[in-house]
Amino acid sequence: MDKIIYLILGGGIGVLIGYYLRKMAAENKVVSAESRAKKIVEEAEKEAVNKKKEILLETKDTLIKEKIELEKEFKGRRTELVVFEKRLRQKEESLDRKTDAIEKKEEDINQKLKDITKRLENLDQKDKEIKVLIEEERKKLEMISGLTVEDAKKMLLLELKDEVTHESGLMIKQIQDEAKETAEKKARDIVTLAIQRCAVDQVVDSTVSVISLPNEEMKGRIIGREGRNIRALENATGINLIVDDTPEAVILSGFDSVRREIARITLEKLISDGRIHPARIEELVEKVKKEVEATIYEEGENAVFEAGIRGIHPEEIKLLGRLKYRTSYGQNVLQHSKEVAHLAGVLASELKVDVTIAKRAGLLHDIGKAVDHDQEGTHPQLGADLAKKYNEAPVIVNAIASHHDDIPPQNIEAVLVQVADSISGSRPGARRETLENYVKRLEKLEKIADTFAGVEKAFAIQAGREVRVIVKSDIVNDTDAAILARDLAKKVEAELEYPGQIKITVIRETRVVDYAK
Repeated sequence: MDKIIYLILGGGIGVLIGYYLRKMAAENKVVSAESRAKKIVEEAEKEAVNKKKEILLETKDTLIKEKIELEKEFKGRRTELVVFEKRLRQKEESLDRKTDAIEKKEEDINQKLKDITKRLENLDQKDKEIKVLIEEERKKLEMISGLTVEDAKKMLLLELKDEVTHESGLMIKQIQDEAKETAEKKARDIVTLAIQRCAVDQVVDSTVSVISLPNEEMKGRIIGREGRNIRALENATGINLIVDDTPEAVILSGFDSVRREIARITLEKLISDGRIHPARIEELVEKVKKEVEATIYEEGENAVFEAGIRGIHPEEIKLLGRLKYRTSYGQNVLQHSKEVAHLAGVLASELKVDVTIAKRAGLLHDIGKAVDHDQEGTHPQLGADLAKKYNEAPVIVNAIASHHDDIPPQNIEAVLVQVADSISGSRPGARRETLENYVKRLEKLEKIADTFAGVEKAFAIQAGREVRVIVKSDIVNDTDAAILARDLAKKVEAELEYPGQIKITVIRETRVVDYAK
C-alpha cells in the first residue's frame, strides 16, 4: 500500500515537473520567435530603407539623363532655328536682288516698247507716203497709156492665158504620147516576168474533211456506247463529227481549219490504234495539238526562209504557219502570201526600190487572216494591229493596212503589195470561185444599189470589193448622199454574203451644159 502511495506521489511530482518543463520550453520558444520576428522586422526595415535609397538614386539618374537629353534637343532646335533664320535672310536677300533685276528689266522693256511704238508710227507714216507716191505714179501711167489698171490686167491675162493654154496642151500631148509608148510595154514586161518567176501550186481546201474507214463496223466504235466517243471527240476539238450513210467514211466539219486538222489526225490515229474511248481520245488530242503547233511553227519558218527575210518575231512566224490551214476562195493563204512576197520582190527589183521591205510586206499582208475567226475586224486592220504589236516598221504596217484600199497607201512598197496581191489572186487557176457565182454576186450588188431612189447608175468594181453609185444631183444633195451610202452599206450587209468588206462610194456630180448656136 505504501508503495502504491509512493508511486502515486512520484507520478504526480513527475507530472508537475513535466508541466513546468513544458511551460518553460514554450516560454523559451515564444521568446525565440519574438526575437526572430523582431530581427525579421529590423531586416525588412533596413531593406526598405535600402530600396528607397536605390529608387531615389535611380529616379535622380533618370531625371539627370532626361535633363541632359532635353538640353541637347533644345540646343539642336536652337541650332536649326539659327540655320533656318540664316536661310530665310539669304532668301530674302536673293528675292530682293531678283526683284531689283525684274524692275530693271521692266524698265528696259518699257523703254523698248516706246522705241518700237515710235518706229511703227514712223513706218505707218512712210507707208502712207509710199501709197501716195504709187497712186500718183499710177495716175501718170494711166494718162500716158490711156488704159486703166483693170483694163491693163485683163489684156495681159488674156495674152498669157492663150500662150499658156497652147503650150500646156502641146506638153500634155507630148507627155501622153511618150507615156503610151513606154508604159504599156514596160508594165506588161514587169508583170509577165513576175508571174513567170513565181509559179506555185495551189492547195484547195474547204470547211469539211473526209476520213476513210477500214470497214463499216468502225463507225459504231467511233460513235461509242450512247455516243460517248463522238461527244468526247467533239468536246475536245470543237469540230462536228458527221456519221451518215456514206460507205466507209465519216466527215469532220468546222470553219477553224487548225482544229479540223487536229481532229483529222486524232481520228486517223484512233482508227489505226484501235483503242477508242474518251480517255484515249483526250490524251491523243493533247498530243496532236502539240504536233500541229510544231508543224505550224515549222511551216512559218519555211515561209520566212523561202522569202529570204530576217528578224521576224516568233509569234509572227506562228501566225504565218497557221495560214497553211486557211483558205480564201480555195486558195491556200500561206501559199498565196509566199507568192505575193515573191511577186512584190520582183516588181520592186524592176522598179529599183527596196526589195527586202516589199518582200516582208508581201509575206505579212494577209497575217490578219490567222486571227479573223477569233477577233472582230477586217483582216487588213487586224494584220496592221499585229504588225504594230510586234514592232514592224511603219512602211510595213501601212502596206498591210492598205492592200485592200481600206486606207490610202503611203509608199511605193504598199502599192507593189496591192499589185502583187491582185496578180496572185486573179491569175487563172488561183481561186476556184465559179464564174457563175462571181457574176451573180456582182449583179446582186448592183441591183441592191439600184433599189435606192435617186440612183442613176451603179457599178461593182475591184472584183466586188467596191461598188460605185452615181446619183442624180438634182434629186440627191450632199447630205442625202452620205445617208444613201450608210443605208446601202447596211442593206448589203443584210442581204449579201461576201468575204472581207465592200467599199461603198457615192458620187454626186453637177454638170452644166450649154450649146453654141
